[in-house]
Amino acid sequence: MEPYKTYQDFFPFYLNEHSKPLTRAFHYVGTTIALVCIASFVVTFNAWFLLVGLIAAYAMAWISHFTIEHNTPATFTYPIWSYVADHHMLALALTGRLRPALEDAQKRFS
Repeated sequence: MEPYKTYQDFFPFYLNEHSKPLTRAFHYVGTTIALVCIASFVVTFNAWFLLVGLIAAYAMAWISHFTIEHNTPATFTYPIWSYVADHHMLALALTGRLRPALEDAQKRFS
């Protein structure tokens, strides 16, 4: 497989790697914990919040990939785009726009 050169090409791959609802749920929880920890750091300047947020987000994501989705986390190859895509996927889910994006991704990779 050729490496992805743009985020627009990467994001459908990312969604396809998160095809199971439980995998996405684990990501939503991890991303939400990380965002709360970042906000807590901004308020308190306690760097432990950043460490906890980082560990929580990656733990939730990696557990879901290895035990639910049975694939390798995209973070291993595309760390920055994966970070952005986590938030993108959560935003689409919160605004009710995730289903069409998932269906488009599935068509691209089937």
